[in-house]
Amino acid sequence: MAVVPMDRQYLVARPLHSEDSVSGQYGKLYRHHKGLPHHFKEYFLNWNSQRVKNAGLSLLPVIGWMKIYRFREWLFNDIVSGISTGLVAVLQEICQSHFFLQCKGLAFALLARLPPGYGLYAAFFPAVIYFFLGTSRHLSVGPFPVLSMMIGEVVLRMVPEGDNEPLVNITGFEGLTKEQQKVVVASSVTFLMGIFQLGLGLLQVGFIVVYMSDTLVSGFTTAAAVHILVSQLKFVLGLNVESKSGILNIFKSLEAIFRKINQTNLADLVISIVIMVVVFIVKELNDRFKSKLPVAIPIEMIMTVITCGVSYGFDFTTRYNVTVIGDMLKGYEGPLAPNVEVMKTSVVDGFTTAIVGFAVAFSVAKVYAVKHDYIVNGNQELIAFGISNIFGASFRSFAASTALSRTAVQESTGGKTQIAGLISAMIALIVTVGIGFLLEPLPRSVLGALVIVNLKGMLMQFREIYYLWRKDKVDLVIWVVTCAAAIILGLDVGLGVGVGVELLTVVFRTQFPRCSVLANITGTDIYKDRKEYLCVHEPEGVKIFRIPSPIFFANIDFFRDKIVKAVGFNPLRILRKRNKAMRKIRKMLKNGELQLSATGIKPLAYPDADTWEEEGNTEDLDKPVDFSDLPFSVNWNGELPYNICVPPVPIHSLVLDFSAVSFIDISALNGLKTLLREFIRVDVEIYIASCDAYVFEKLHNCKFFDDEITTSMFYPTIHDAVLHALEEHPSHSKGQEYEKETQFKVSSIQTEGLNLRRTEKQMYTTRL
Repeated sequence: MAVVPMDRQYLVARPLHSEDSVSGQYGKLYRHHKGLPHHFKEYFLNWNSQRVKNAGLSLLPVIGWMKIYRFREWLFNDIVSGISTGLVAVLQEICQSHFFLQCKGLAFALLARLPPGYGLYAAFFPAVIYFFLGTSRHLSVGPFPVLSMMIGEVVLRMVPEGDNEPLVNITGFEGLTKEQQKVVVASSVTFLMGIFQLGLGLLQVGFIVVYMSDTLVSGFTTAAAVHILVSQLKFVLGLNVESKSGILNIFKSLEAIFRKINQTNLADLVISIVIMVVVFIVKELNDRFKSKLPVAIPIEMIMTVITCGVSYGFDFTTRYNVTVIGDMLKGYEGPLAPNVEVMKTSVVDGFTTAIVGFAVAFSVAKVYAVKHDYIVNGNQELIAFGISNIFGASFRSFAASTALSRTAVQESTGGKTQIAGLISAMIALIVTVGIGFLLEPLPRSVLGALVIVNLKGMLMQFREIYYLWRKDKVDLVIWVVTCAAAIILGLDVGLGVGVGVELLTVVFRTQFPRCSVLANITGTDIYKDRKEYLCVHEPEGVKIFRIPSPIFFANIDFFRDKIVKAVGFNPLRILRKRNKAMRKIRKMLKNGELQLSATGIKPLAYPDADTWEEEGNTEDLDKPVDFSDLPFSVNWNGELPYNICVPPVPIHSLVLDFSAVSFIDISALNGLKTLLREFIRVDVEIYIASCDAYVFEKLHNCKFFDDEITTSMFYPTIHDAVLHALEEHPSHSKGQEYEKETQFKVSSIQTEGLNLRRTEKQMYTTRL
């Protein structure tokens, strides 16, 4: 083969190839594929010192990046970033902890009279473990609002909030207060979540996150933001409303709020409005001037300090009946064993939260890994979060993933490694042990207002509806259905509905793909959809059909219908009509209604079709047309005897483009074989181009080939197949005179050399 560059052109001179000739000429290798036992042995049994060392480094990524740590360049940035992130984290974790004790199932929710320090536990224990095991250098590990809501739904289901709600009988709750029961449920579900994540990581199935697309996650988190927004209304308005759970809980909550809207505490409402306006304006300024500001203005912390001082100085609790945080937990409590019965009844919830938590964290980790040019390992991330959640749950922590806003703060303030995350955890430790009491005068409405302002990013995802409407309506369906289902049915059910719809769209896209008939771009070996180009032509007598997806049991009938529509005839129908015609011809010969002469075959009588009685088995109609017992063969595209009608076949070759067929299953293989046989039996030659080696090997292994379907019909490119087809039928590829045979051609052996042919001179011109 010669390749000659000529001013952005290339010329290729090579023989016309089929797959058989390529394999023979260039020495195809038939490799032995390793089976599951071999991979199991390689992964679990074959160990050496180097592999043990590599395994240790992979399980403790901190060793790898500590070796390259630049203390002079990075340490100061990590310290500044860790302090900034830690200050933001303190407020968020307080909000989260109040949520869990309230059991509302919504992140950042608040509850009066309950200690808020448990949120700070989740900012400390998981972050310390992730420092050693995580592969991302920029994630800020801690509670995530969506996970808080999902676990909180479980808490509310098992420990109802209202006095009139029936209690769930769970072993191990005896002698515990409601607040303690809620902590046990939250930590037990988190422990189960960690077990699932650790198990999936050890099984190396980190790829499971691919089943949650960005569109699905966006719709799901938007629905979570709506739930969180509704949950904060009662704190902003200063109302005492019981939390709701289950299907339609968001509407039940809104109904309860509006029933008591006339009891709104004006002091809480005014404080909330002022906080939201100020924080919103400063955040916008931070975004606009982030390139000029060395560190973003910590407006949440500033407003918290101010409102704490004002609340304490003016005694908001007594004078305006404003509810404040109250007593903070001082120090850390001892380890707590998870409740087995709680874990048994929340298996589905634990698995769901494990997947959502990992999906969100891994998606964020990938963004920053690409930005800063390093690699995150999905399986190691599962292990890291699994152990972090197991360890944290043992100390009354709850679900940890990544806090999106804190991660952005950690990266934007110059954080280089997880040392910033460790310092952030130390800030949470200091607040928990030493200075948490300073936050006791903080009004709950302040935290509710801060939560609502920080929902801006997730709520702005509603703008994606317009974008998806213009770009991809299938993704729009996924987004809308996921969001609506999560809002109406609850986050756990809504997530399941979203994943189900997403998988259905994948099935529908592969089951009903966009097929196309290809044509040749004049003067090239390029073939494109004939509907999309002007300077194209279809080789006469050749139909080129592109199959754009894998072939499996669900779409083989669809492809059959599309191919039949593309060629313009049903090969099985043609075959059956030909066999019926042969029965009639044999009967006419038997009855003396056809006469063989030197000039051809001529009918002696013209009986009605009703006088013919079909004989033989109907199954014989699907077999190849048999001329062995007749002294002639039939040109089915010519004139046939009176009252015998068989539709003509307008093509002589069918080329199937298999370049996009990545696999084929047994059911589809049988259906494909049947279809190809039908075309072959009506004298249409089949060519399969660009078949994947794996698919070709599977066809071999499944005994696809026989006397009718052979490997010789496979070609490396469409152009090879088309040129071969036109070479086999030269009258269709260039202008020339050729003889068109009449309806019957008498065999020279049985007629002693008699030439019983009538010819017509016709001129056909094609080009390629």
